[in-house]
Amino acid sequence: MAIGACVLSVVLSLFVGGLGLDPATVWEALRGSAGAEAEAVVLGQRVPRTVLGVLGGAALATAGAVIQGHTRNPLADPGLLGVTAGASLAVVLAVSVFGLATPGGYLWFAFGGAALGSVLVTALGLVTGRRRDGSPAALVLAGAGISALLSTITGVVLLLDVTTLDVFRFWTVGSLTGGRGTEVILPVTPLLLAGLVLAVAHAPTLNTLSLGDDVARSLGSGLVSARLVGLTAVTLLVGSATALVGSLGFIGLIAPHVVRRFSGPDHRVLLPVCAFAGGSLVVLADVVGRMVVRPAELPVGIVLAVVGGPIFLLVVVRLLRGAR
Repeated sequence: MAIGACVLSVVLSLFVGGLGLDPATVWEALRGSAGAEAEAVVLGQRVPRTVLGVLGGAALATAGAVIQGHTRNPLADPGLLGVTAGASLAVVLAVSVFGLATPGGYLWFAFGGAALGSVLVTALGLVTGRRRDGSPAALVLAGAGISALLSTITGVVLLLDVTTLDVFRFWTVGSLTGGRGTEVILPVTPLLLAGLVLAVAHAPTLNTLSLGDDVARSLGSGLVSARLVGLTAVTLLVGSATALVGSLGFIGLIAPHVVRRFSGPDHRVLLPVCAFAGGSLVVLADVVGRMVVRPAELPVGIVLAVVGGPIFLLVVVRLLRGAR
């Protein structure tokens, strides 16, 4: 089902847009036999943003499932462990200090910032939770603290530099346009695929961790090494996604919840299905953004926020009712 939804979303993304091209023209453009204008729209815009949406959504959804598995917190998402805050600070510094105002320019800064956030959270979580072998609570608290610190530094830089604020505002809302294309996709994709492979290989450990730390320890799982492997996968995935599509919210939270209702809690099934579901959600949100304010467009991040906010509240209400 998830694969079918992903295929359908890709087809819609290629054939639907602000410029009304009939299906025959789109097909000819994909084959390279249409006019220059149609090929520029289809091959130059729709194909790259579709690829960006699939890759970015797959990475964020998988990362969200991994984080929820490690923290045993159904409301966890990539922002919980300082990854997004680290990427944001790095992008701001890239623009403000080095004058890199294009996605290709600050690509590696976003990735490096995500890695820095993960390293800081991991180090602090292991130090503060040493007696509990890096417990989920220690990681969550460390992530909240590091995220607050990095976000504060980011805010200070933005207040002092209006030009950086303009660039960052476009990046942080999340978008599949704005110059992102092969110059970003080609170097990032290997790292993203490595993160996906590592996450899927880590699935049996996540199943063990879901039973609780004490049970996992009794079954021979090394909790510290398991946390490090999980955070490495999350860093690769979220760093790649933020470099590709900016700071998109709710995908890492919503996709795992939707998928669990159909696949169950087994991470060996959950993680691959989440990848397809996350890609589908981002691409479909992009298609909606193209259509609702034609001929203008809404960034995909805004569409996801409008849809994701109510879903997030429903999830919270359902969890609170279940806790009674």
